[in-house]
Amino acid sequence: MRTVEPTHEIVSMPDPDAALSVIEQAGRTCYKSEHKMQEGSAGDFIRRILRSGHESVIEHGSVTVRFICDRGVSHELVRHRLAAYSQESTRYANYARERFGSEISVIRPTFWSEESQEFALWREAMEKCEAAYMELLNQGAKPQQARAVLPNSLKTEVVMTANFREWRHVFRLRCSKAAHPQIREVMLPLLEEMSKRFPPLFEDVYEEVMGAAK
Repeated sequence: MRTVEPTHEIVSMPDPDAALSVIEQAGRTCYKSEHKMQEGSAGDFIRRILRSGHESVIEHGSVTVRFICDRGVSHELVRHRLAAYSQESTRYANYARERFGSEISVIRPTFWSEESQEFALWREAMEKCEAAYMELLNQGAKPQQARAVLPNSLKTEVVMTANFREWRHVFRLRCSKAAHPQIREVMLPLLEEMSKRFPPLFEDVYEEVMGAAK
């Protein structure tokens, strides 16, 4: 059994200046103020329309992210309906094969220290799940049948594409103090990165989240 860390990777994103320019063009179409566009005007324009609540304009840009997380976190991710997803399939992935290291991979819970009794119990449970999974395969079960004993902590990969408006919604929900600790573990670093790449679109959400965390 292998323990891996949760991560995110931006797979595809538009050039920030180009993306902001498209949003400004789209937004100014509503007000017929295209003549006011000039170099560097997009940021202030987008901040104003976001403050006014006109968030539909920022749906004209999207970002694709690959998450490595556990199955429990992935179940929360895919509840966001205004997004596209592609996820590692436990029906077809046979973890007994060499290309998977002939073992399952799990995500360590962030809320238990490795010296705690809870962590020891969790690790024992994961090892038993792995042993049962491998034995079922040895007995002739198909991966889609053997997966019945795989745990929520099983590592999975999810590719998610969402527009900027949906990402703002996701961050507000999944970075809050009320969110599950393990989804915050992948979402907080992503929000920080997005706020640096697209300040007009995400800096307010980042400040809101970080302010609530104090």
